[in-house]
Amino acid sequence: MTASEHIHTALDDLGLRNLEYIFWDLPTPRLYEHAIRNREGHLAHMGALIVRTGHFTGRAVKDKFVVDEPGSHDKVWWGEFNRAFPEDRFDTIYQRVCRYLEGQHIYVEDCLVGADSQYEKQVRVIAQDAWHALFARTMFVRPVDLGRDITDSEPQFTVIHVPHFHAMPSQDGTHSEAFVLLHMSKRIALIGGTSYAGEIKKSIFTIMNYLLPDEDVLPMHASANVGEGGDVAIFFGLSGTGKTTLSSDPARQLIGDDEHGWSDHDVFNFEGGCYAKVAKLSKEKEPMIYDATKRFGTILENVGFNTVTRRVDFDDISLTENTRAAYPIQAIANAIYPGVAAQPQNVVMLTADAFGVLPPISRLSPEQAMRYFLLGYTAKIAGTEAGISEPQATFSPCFGAPFMARHPKVYADMLGRKIRDNHVQCWLINTGWSGGPYGVGERMDIDATRAMLNAALAGQLDDAAYHSDAIFGLQVPQSCPGVDPDILNPAATWQDAAAYATSARTLAEQFDKRYADMLDETVA
Repeated sequence: MTASEHIHTALDDLGLRNLEYIFWDLPTPRLYEHAIRNREGHLAHMGALIVRTGHFTGRAVKDKFVVDEPGSHDKVWWGEFNRAFPEDRFDTIYQRVCRYLEGQHIYVEDCLVGADSQYEKQVRVIAQDAWHALFARTMFVRPVDLGRDITDSEPQFTVIHVPHFHAMPSQDGTHSEAFVLLHMSKRIALIGGTSYAGEIKKSIFTIMNYLLPDEDVLPMHASANVGEGGDVAIFFGLSGTGKTTLSSDPARQLIGDDEHGWSDHDVFNFEGGCYAKVAKLSKEKEPMIYDATKRFGTILENVGFNTVTRRVDFDDISLTENTRAAYPIQAIANAIYPGVAAQPQNVVMLTADAFGVLPPISRLSPEQAMRYFLLGYTAKIAGTEAGISEPQATFSPCFGAPFMARHPKVYADMLGRKIRDNHVQCWLINTGWSGGPYGVGERMDIDATRAMLNAALAGQLDDAAYHSDAIFGLQVPQSCPGVDPDILNPAATWQDAAAYATSARTLAEQFDKRYADMLDETVA
């Protein structure tokens, strides 16, 4: 069978027939040419491709569904994040999408997810637009970089992305015209009605979260890096807590910035690219990410730019605060690609506590690490969402609840076992507020946070004197090299001691209630 015959047979098996043209595995320069010729984007100064995602500038959270079918029903964590979708309705929408694509051209990219060849999954992304194919080629592991041709291989999952096809909620049973439908047994992710490229990335991440526990691999919404001595660190954290920023350290090699697996012999990146927030990005604070945006092959979503000079303005967030840059991880000078490293020595959990009551750094026991992993705590501040006028506690189990296909306790139990088996040191770092809540206190200085993190990873806090926080029970170092000792104790930074105690107890009570609720849930 020729390559052309194989391509048409593979698509025919999916029900994709009578296509005008198939652009298969185009390299980055050709995808650029197509995107610009199709008027999908603009070429920016220094070579990035600037695109707009239209109505959806972030994930359509209420539009994601998992098809409820016998093969996966008993494994899925059904509820708020994994809404059940009838299989017959999936089949109906799927057939309409196939008919809709007749007579159109499509872009196909064969990629790998998982840098460890033992656990890699071949993913085929079928996209209506060239720039979404470029996104897939940028974000996932590229077989050509490994000297491999996987065109003749059967993918383990297929993503079909049709942003210009809109669902009819009254007929289809969707929440809106946008939809993200995951069929675990058919191994298909069907995405439509939204041009936000993050849906492609996060659909595959959800699928990896579903598959890997059966292979004794812990999938993690986390970044990871490695020091000169080979010491690996994992960073858990929700958006805005500093996960990407703190893991992009010139003194350490970057394994990956967002999604990883932890097997019994290594930590490995799922991806071959980075998808960083770039709102208010500056060369002074985040030089490595900033430099990555000034290159050919980078995709900039919804950023401000001058249409005459083609220069980018990262301070312009008029379209959205969720401006993004997708770039190959090789754009980070000290990145490891493919991203595979040894067992970790440190696990760091990041939170941006807007109440200003958590210590800036504390050491966790394995039991505390599992607790904070299940909590997945950070805080929203005024202005981040409509209706929020004061700090609000936010909990996202496993620091990524929307992508956890199974119950969080499945992942927490795996984390606890791996921490104990590998004698991993665990830390909780607060990148949020000190001296009072948001609006009263001040945000932790990034340089101070880096100094605390570096001390922890270098082992300089292993033999330090600690005291136990009276309210949270956390072990807090009494001193840290390069850090003013006064900021290590959050109570001492508040002018009103009684107000601190009240705020801290209130948050601790929320922790206790949320944790108890998680433990009471049934695991499928």
